[in-house]
Amino acid sequence: MLKAGIVGLPNVGKSSLFNALTAQGAPSENYPFCTVEPNIGTVEVPDSRLDRIFELVEATVRIPTVVQFVDIAGLVEGASEGEGLGNKFLGNIREVDAIVHVLRCFDDADVTHVLGNVDPLRDREVINAELALADLETVENRLDKTARKAKSGEKDAVRELALLERLQDALGEGRPVRSLDITPAERPILKGLQLLTAKPVLYLANVSEEDLPSGENEWTRKLREVLDLEETGTGMVTLSSAIESELAELEPEERAEFLSDLGVSEPGLHRLIRATYQVLGLVTFFTAGEKEARAWTVRDGALAPEAAGTIHSDFERGFIRAETIGFQEFESLGSLKAARDQGRIRSEGKEYRVRDGDIMLFRFNV
Repeated sequence: MLKAGIVGLPNVGKSSLFNALTAQGAPSENYPFCTVEPNIGTVEVPDSRLDRIFELVEATVRIPTVVQFVDIAGLVEGASEGEGLGNKFLGNIREVDAIVHVLRCFDDADVTHVLGNVDPLRDREVINAELALADLETVENRLDKTARKAKSGEKDAVRELALLERLQDALGEGRPVRSLDITPAERPILKGLQLLTAKPVLYLANVSEEDLPSGENEWTRKLREVLDLEETGTGMVTLSSAIESELAELEPEERAEFLSDLGVSEPGLHRLIRATYQVLGLVTFFTAGEKEARAWTVRDGALAPEAAGTIHSDFERGFIRAETIGFQEFESLGSLKAARDQGRIRSEGKEYRVRDGDIMLFRFNV
């Protein structure tokens, strides 16, 4: 299951966003450290293609992909040294696949700011510095032990030591680990460290209702400029967590009317989830039949056997071929039977790279 951790300073809209995502009612009162224990919620990934496939194949069950969101306490300067709620909560996001970094990009005299005034560029630097310092501590704790092993000539330790020293230099300069070129041989070592700044980051600019239709204001423009210049492995999306919270309480018909009145075409949460997939480099493929229509997630560029393996390891181990058709072509034909009758379903082998929207049937023999 894909996991995303929500981070940010206190009172930037993190828990309101989480509430809207999961409708679990996590506390979101206007005071620092309102979130004490991490809130965890699982959210269905909205995909109109799955809805259409489910309708056309007349399946009994519709199974979407899901994302698990982890909302931790608001971080403050010094969190890596135990300030606020400290390292305990940094640890809560070490196992996530991506980080959603919420930045407040609106003024409101009724909502306090822990640093006194709104400045998302400064807030970003504060949080990023704390994540880098927490990673630096992890790396330095590992260095001594690895250096001793490397002196004895252990090849794996020598390789790990070289990486750790490179990580130490970057983090000491405040550079995130995701900005470094990591070799294939180093990736397993890096994965084991569970470093926070190695994870892809999606910056979420939390704007006011007035700025929602365009998603732009002075702060979002400045933030986008900085990200274009400084960041790799990141993305950015704008929404209003206050509006998303209101939408979460409405019935589907009322939501559509409310969105129309606001001048936007879809909930911001849909864009957030799509952007999370994009920053992680993921695509969606589908399986369809009378019993179920189902969405699956796989990395962009994955070969057909790897996609088969997301369903069952036997499918990958005994992979023969994948019978495949793209969603748009399938929808235009109206059914899998019509696609077969017209010879539009392709037979793809082990070297086929899965495309976003593929509908696939795997043939295998174990």
